[in-house]
Amino acid sequence: MFDNLFVMFILALLPIIWLVIALCFLKWQAYIASFGALVICMLEALFIWKMPAFWMITAAFEGFAMAIWPIVIVIIAAVFTYNLTLHTGAMDIIKRMITSVSNDKRILVLLIGWCFSGFLEGMAGFGVAIAIPASMLYAFGFDPILSILVCLLANGCPTMFGSIGIPTATLAAVTGLEAGTLAFVQTIQTAPLLFITPFLMVMMISGGFKGLKGILPIITVSSLSFVLPEIVAAKFVGVELPVVIASVCSLICTFAYAYFFSKKHETPKEYVMEMASSDYKMRKPITVSSALVAWSPFILIFVLLLLTSKMVPFINEPLSAIKSSVMIYQGEGASPYTFTWINTPGVLILLSGFIGSFIQKCPLKETLTVLKDTVSQMSKTIMTMLSVLACAKIMGYAGMISCISEFCVTILGSLYPLCAPLIGALGTFVTGSGTSSEVLFGNVQLEAARAIGANEYWLVAANSLGTSAGKMLAPQSIAIGCAACALSGKDGEILGKIFKYAFGYVIVMAIIIYFGAPLAEFLI
Repeated sequence: MFDNLFVMFILALLPIIWLVIALCFLKWQAYIASFGALVICMLEALFIWKMPAFWMITAAFEGFAMAIWPIVIVIIAAVFTYNLTLHTGAMDIIKRMITSVSNDKRILVLLIGWCFSGFLEGMAGFGVAIAIPASMLYAFGFDPILSILVCLLANGCPTMFGSIGIPTATLAAVTGLEAGTLAFVQTIQTAPLLFITPFLMVMMISGGFKGLKGILPIITVSSLSFVLPEIVAAKFVGVELPVVIASVCSLICTFAYAYFFSKKHETPKEYVMEMASSDYKMRKPITVSSALVAWSPFILIFVLLLLTSKMVPFINEPLSAIKSSVMIYQGEGASPYTFTWINTPGVLILLSGFIGSFIQKCPLKETLTVLKDTVSQMSKTIMTMLSVLACAKIMGYAGMISCISEFCVTILGSLYPLCAPLIGALGTFVTGSGTSSEVLFGNVQLEAARAIGANEYWLVAANSLGTSAGKMLAPQSIAIGCAACALSGKDGEILGKIFKYAFGYVIVMAIIIYFGAPLAEFLI
């Protein structure tokens, strides 16, 4: 029986094993590798799991539908908004505002690598939160490898709420768990790691513990003003805005503290960062008006998502009622798939982008060109998401996910929670996407929780916790950082340097999930 269980486990993992081989060893692009995984999954579903062809096709179409709405629409909308601020020059004003407060490179790392990176992850995700902060730090004169490393470290923890919360929203949709409760549990699990990350970033950039001297209070402020608002936002607002709210709070608190701190304390010589005058020093003052115009798309996103959240039921409920339910999958265990047409983050972000472009006096023709270029830019990501979601749906309906879960639970039993974060990390490492990891392994965690009698929310959330470590190590993340800092052939060196941090995070995560399980019953 064990031999048969092991064989079925390996066969069920074949699409994932193929992704590892294709991405890590063959160096194929993600959209090609994921299509190959889909083909393998379909063949296995037909000939090994004996899934009827019509059921398999409709399962794939349900995956396509979930990929397009709401995931792809959010991806396009978030990156479009960011690209628009580049096109109008608003991003330059945003950068200058952030970097005008201090010449201490440790504080700049907090402002850019921690606060601003978190904001970009919450708004756009998909590598933007690595590329932009790393390139800014590099432009200021930071070592390029260190610039990439601190941004990889910072980018891990907010991944579960990236792109307006799409990884967590997707995980909730895939597993059938309530999204708000899941988000709250995730923030509790990740709070210890979120707290220590700014301290590790400063130590990384300044050569160890000595870099903490004199600025422990500001690091603590930067850390706590991120962690606490994220927990509150997840509890009372929902999945879309925890990282956005947290990063904005942290940015304001860190900026204010740094402003008064720099007036009272002289920066030690070894930490002074000389600013380049050509790109980042102001040629004319930034007024309140110009600042509001520059930030307008992001302010609108924040306001619209807040107004349409469950915090404002008289707006949320009528808009949420504008939906269509369609029975796409036609096999056993089918349930209608619901398209929410208005009150979905992608639509609201697109609307904010277009209104923001009007405020920034960008002609409609140019705005549409930016949108068209964004769709073209994200085309391979879109194809990847289509393949991954279809693969995940087929694996779930055919019973392949159940085979993976059954084997893990049989071997590990009550110790399974120790490896739950590692599974999430593997998914993100392979695909480069927290969302893809949630899709691939969310139901594995759910079924394992049911098998061992663990709290479903606690163990499913552990998958998201693991994406933090996987995001740091993902070849795609490292490649994005290298491209942003004009590095070539340093991927292996960066992977080796960041690995020890990711490995340490996984160990801490395993301890949190295993020993923190009693918290779940108290919290939920």
